[in-house]
Amino acid sequence: MNEAHLKLCSSVEWGDFVERDLLPWVLEGVDLGNEALEIGPGPGKTTDLLVTRVPQLTVVEADEQLAQDLAERMAGTPVTVIHADATRLPFESWRFDSVLALTMLHHVPSPKLQDRLFGEACRALRPGGAFIGVDSLDGAAFQELHRDDICVPIDPDTLSGRLARAGFVDVMVETNDYATRFYACAPDVDSPIPQHRAAP
Repeated sequence: MNEAHLKLCSSVEWGDFVERDLLPWVLEGVDLGNEALEIGPGPGKTTDLLVTRVPQLTVVEADEQLAQDLAERMAGTPVTVIHADATRLPFESWRFDSVLALTMLHHVPSPKLQDRLFGEACRALRPGGAFIGVDSLDGAAFQELHRDDICVPIDPDTLSGRLARAGFVDVMVETNDYATRFYACAPDVDSPIPQHRAAP
């Protein structure tokens, strides 16, 4: 994450936008269950809000310094922060009621690795659990913000198929003026088990 982007994602203005507009849209009608996993929170503005919506929240952050800073800030709350790669989640299968990826997927370095993250999210979810997320639409301003940074935008037209191939069912993808939100479910326990959900 470049300096300008990190500054934005750490700002009061971004936190206000997330609270006022983004999360209400993404989590509309969504029950996160008792135990949720958030992938890639960065400075943690989304984490600040998710912790009020779920009894137990686990967070995976690939950047070691950001993970350390967030762990210190979340001390004494029901949030567990882990420094780990979301394409290789350090959890057993069928662990979480919900998994969230909020404005972070474009930081995953390639579509292949994004698909691997989708598969890991599906594996980590309990049967019927929800994978919920949002990512910005591509455009000139978006690309400028990510200059000299990893930026692999999510194509909303192909996202539904990618999530289905990762093993999800009941996939919903929707866009507004600035972002794509999605909702998908892990298959029920009696459904055929995709390869990525097989026991390790």
